[in-house]
Amino acid sequence: MAPQAATTAAYRDLGVEAVPGTGHLAAVVPGTFGAWMHLLGRYGTKPLAELAGYAVGYARHGHPTLPRVTSTIEAVSHVFREHWTSSAGVYLAGGAAPAPGSRLRNPDLADTLERLGREAAAAGDDVAAQAEAARAAFYAGFVADAVDAFARTPQWDGAGPDGERAAHRSFLTGADMAAWRASEEATASLTFGGVEVHKPGLWSQGPVLLQQLALLEAAGVGDLAPSNPRWIHLVIEASKLAMADREAWFGDSLEAGDPRAVAVADLLAPDYVRSRAALIGERALEGLLPGSPRGLEPRLPEHVRRAMGESDGAWPRGLGEVRPGEGEPTVARGDTCHLDVVDRWGNVVSATPSGGWLQSSPVVPGLGFSLPTRGQMFWLEEGHPASLRPGARPRTTLSPGLLRGADGRVTAFGTPGGDQQDQWTVPFLVRHLLHGASLQAAIDAPSWHSTHAPSSFSPRGAEPMGVVVESRLGSGALAELRARGHRVEELGPWTLGRISAAGVRADGLLEAAANPRGMQGYAVGR
Repeated sequence: MAPQAATTAAYRDLGVEAVPGTGHLAAVVPGTFGAWMHLLGRYGTKPLAELAGYAVGYARHGHPTLPRVTSTIEAVSHVFREHWTSSAGVYLAGGAAPAPGSRLRNPDLADTLERLGREAAAAGDDVAAQAEAARAAFYAGFVADAVDAFARTPQWDGAGPDGERAAHRSFLTGADMAAWRASEEATASLTFGGVEVHKPGLWSQGPVLLQQLALLEAAGVGDLAPSNPRWIHLVIEASKLAMADREAWFGDSLEAGDPRAVAVADLLAPDYVRSRAALIGERALEGLLPGSPRGLEPRLPEHVRRAMGESDGAWPRGLGEVRPGEGEPTVARGDTCHLDVVDRWGNVVSATPSGGWLQSSPVVPGLGFSLPTRGQMFWLEEGHPASLRPGARPRTTLSPGLLRGADGRVTAFGTPGGDQQDQWTVPFLVRHLLHGASLQAAIDAPSWHSTHAPSSFSPRGAEPMGVVVESRLGSGALAELRARGHRVEELGPWTLGRISAAGVRADGLLEAAANPRGMQGYAVGR
């Protein structure tokens, strides 16, 4: 959540017009550890020290550095040397970025995890008590103390009139951390292909997936074979309409009862879906076209409206200069993770932890990790659902998913990928649920995504009518997309999508599948 001192006025007083993507000004309360402790305390059976021991081993003894990690560190090494010396101590420990394949160690992180394990063990043998003790140590103990002290120290973020010399302290405090606790809430869902599809709510981009599936069903996508280029066109157009609604209606910043707030049910109402699906024609849609659920007038953020007005209804590729460490992390460098887990008792977990990127936030001294920079997803204006408001959640791109069938089947699925998460999973689900492809075959099939809507990441750029595709779609399909007005950017044959899935089949057998692209996805059973 956003710190209590983080208000639009506070940023304006600093001369900041948009929350930067790097540094202290984008910091929000780190939520991942609290979520894990909530899960452990309510559903877990093993002591924290045992569970954390694997991560401690990798942090203390090292793991092979992936080439993309090396290139990421090299790209921001001057920032580490000149400004973020705590990051340099971890990632430039030998004086330079670690070579691909060399051991990358993080002893401070190992110490942090071991201490959390000791704090948990001191609470006794009860797993729930251990989880609460570790949570308290993180959010109100030694971790929060270190975060509070570091957040008071100005750190470079490049946001301000001095450009490269700009540095700010964070609005985040130890009190913000102590005030937050992970909670549970109902999912947003719809039935597609006879299966319930569950996603997070409107504070995430999860309902974007549900909207796309509803639009595609209304447009008759099930009548088209995956080999028909028209179904690719339909999926692209559905994503553009759903993403436009995301820009106008998604967020956590409007108070309960605000007449401007919409619910997922409003966006999935049959009449509304039909009216939106009717906009999909044979040509690529131009402009950003949010709808009017319940007859409400859509409101795009001022930043986007201004960019569109300056470019005749479209908007430029970048809405500002990209500073080192900014931009969507997964496609460019690789950072967000996703995992799907099922156990012998049928417990299923889908999780997409992300936010503390090594290139976008300095390492907290002594802790070994960075603060999350999801604050960049707030708008600095009043009254928009995604406006900055103390205590509100950023409109995150993180979007794990679950499938539940009437026959007892339950499947977790998801992917890293920022704005692409709820695009890459659409053709996967269509192929799997409507055309009967196995999980692995649906993951392996050629993929694509639209770049038409503004990015969720600073500096919030866009490529109107842009589509990024895997070349495996074939020259005929790509030619037809171009003929329909899409601006196609062709990448390699195996480049897009990071999807994984795991679950329980209707007959009780466990199954899993993983993305082969990039050699970083694995399906493992034991």
